[in-house]
Amino acid sequence: MRVRTWPVVGVIFAVLWVFVRGMPLTPISLVRGLLAGLLVGLPVAFVFRRLYGKYVDLGRGVRALPYAGLYLGAFVWELLRANLDVAYRVLSPGMPIEPEVILVPLRVESDIAITVIANSITITPGTVTLDYDDETNALYVHGVNGRDPEAIAEPIRTWEDYALELFNEDASPADPPPAIVVSGGERDSTTGRQRGGDDDD
Repeated sequence: MRVRTWPVVGVIFAVLWVFVRGMPLTPISLVRGLLAGLLVGLPVAFVFRRLYGKYVDLGRGVRALPYAGLYLGAFVWELLRANLDVAYRVLSPGMPIEPEVILVPLRVESDIAITVIANSITITPGTVTLDYDDETNALYVHGVNGRDPEAIAEPIRTWEDYALELFNEDASPADPPPAIVVSGGERDSTTGRQRGGDDDD
């Protein structure tokens, strides 16, 4: 079912208002907060209605909700794991840190999907999105532990699988992801040093 976008955005603003205000979890407080949010959110959404599409497919939005939940779950899990990993590295000064920049080609193509994935990478401790290459549709990602570049790309690929469905992309999770490109050359698994790069004296 296609409906105008701005009323939907106004309702979303109202729901966000309830969460931001931190109201007591009583029916009266929640209803009052939602009404107050609608009084502010609907006019704001109407004024800025040219910033988003004119219509939205509510049926598509409902079908995307499970993938939004899966994306959020996978992101939170990786966030917790990465926090523990970085904390362990901070508390273990002798642990080697070998930063690396990798190029991660993407299957998602919409601006919103690329932005969500890029921000997810940056929010996760130990990785940061450095740049986006429009010609190759790829992200430059810096990882604090470059000994295993595939391990850096693995959670990104998981998020992308869910983002393909969430944002109704042309590609599907069944399509094989393009290979990553490691900036410093291949790693020697026995020594942990790079091949193809200059050695530091």
